[in-house]
Amino acid sequence: MDKEIKVHVADDHKILIDGVIALLNTDNLIEVEGYSLTGKEVVDWYEKDKADVLILDINMPGLDGIDVLKIFKQRNIKQKTIILSGLSDPKIVHEMIVLGANGFIEKSKANEHIIKGVKSVYEGKIYYSEDIKESLFEFYINDVKTDETIKNVVDDKLTEREMDVLKLITEEYSTSEIGEKLAISVKTVESHRRSLYKKIKVKNVVGLAMYAVKNNIV
Repeated sequence: MDKEIKVHVADDHKILIDGVIALLNTDNLIEVEGYSLTGKEVVDWYEKDKADVLILDINMPGLDGIDVLKIFKQRNIKQKTIILSGLSDPKIVHEMIVLGANGFIEKSKANEHIIKGVKSVYEGKIYYSEDIKESLFEFYINDVKTDETIKNVVDDKLTEREMDVLKLITEEYSTSEIGEKLAISVKTVESHRRSLYKKIKVKNVVGLAMYAVKNNIV
């Protein structure tokens, strides 16, 4: 990775923004290009500027982080976003995933995860700190899908290549990395990914991961 990653930070507390910026500035591959204090400022910012990764708080005055993601989704805006929040309830994390967030880090864990998270999301991966992953998987297992549902959603049997792609997706490899490991093109990887979503009947990577876990694929 030899390109600077441009990051925009959005939070309603300037002192936290300053802290996040200070952390990000310790890595010479990351460049902070600005910040927003409200959800409206985030939306206005996107209309006139861009960043590789947006770090977004949930609780902000006016439009909150959830509203911002809803607007992005309505406008088909593909902005890579990490949610940085003190609210880590798995139901909230799940909602963020559905709305298109690419990562979720607790504010108390920012010091440990923010740089790694930015780089992972920039590379096309999904990033959650380990505690978030554990609570999210437990939520999916206990509250969203029963064992019976997860195991019976596939109408068409997965091909051997689809199984290979699924395993690598659940191990958080990016599309390009999967292509390199399997010696296939990025276009072919995306085709297998779409097929997996269709066959397993899920809409995101977490759904794929839950299927893989419940069926002992990983």
